[in-house]
Amino acid sequence: MRAAVVALLLLVSGAQAQDNDPKAPFITTPADVVEQMLRLAGTGPSDVVVDLGSGDGRIVIAAARSFGARGLGIELDPGLVEKSRDAARAAGVAERARFVHGDVLLTDISQASVVTVYLLPSLIGRLQPRFLDELKPGTRVVSHAFYMTSWKPDRVEKMRVAERHERQGDESTLYLWVVPAKARGTWAGGDWRVRIHQNFQEIEVEASRGGKPVPVSAARLSGDEIQWESAGGKFKGRVEKDRIVSESLVLTRAR
Repeated sequence: MRAAVVALLLLVSGAQAQDNDPKAPFITTPADVVEQMLRLAGTGPSDVVVDLGSGDGRIVIAAARSFGARGLGIELDPGLVEKSRDAARAAGVAERARFVHGDVLLTDISQASVVTVYLLPSLIGRLQPRFLDELKPGTRVVSHAFYMTSWKPDRVEKMRVAERHERQGDESTLYLWVVPAKARGTWAGGDWRVRIHQNFQEIEVEASRGGKPVPVSAARLSGDEIQWESAGGKFKGRVEKDRIVSESLVLTRAR
């Protein structure tokens, strides 16, 4: 079992291992896995899909052709960039599917609302801080096969691959993360004071009203949407940088 895992890590480059070895083998993502990655992310016409290590461009092209999204593929191999551009023209989606020659660790990804990756864990680990710092809250990140250590996925999905694919088994695992807003800290508004402890999208909330503690349960953060329950009812709001805004209350980050 361990030997098989090691072999997979050596072979898969997530289309390629861009950090160290430009000659690493190029491994494509099966077509049905591509479609399911985009479905898992809830991809739609309003989305901008950025594929990191885009290989022959199939994810970006599928996002444009099947989901109506706009897409950007970032690829280190200039030959694959040209191949992707040709494929996008042939598919009739060249206006919505763009490809650039670049390093995924350096190229701007801030416009993405969906990010797709099929990269080695070492590279995913280096990208993780960028996902949290540069992507807008609510951006969906979908990875094929490999996950981010310490950041718990919002969803994990296993699927059978319809056709045997080079250097892959007959099952694929997909991981989805939703980029959380930065909610950690102390917030105050009206006679409320709220302290939020945050570990990625997982939060714990301590609250007081008029100086008296208020028990809080069912605290949840998804993108910029935050909610919790207390004796006073259910709070549901949105994190907007230094404010948490709901219909009945505005909390401001305490300095």
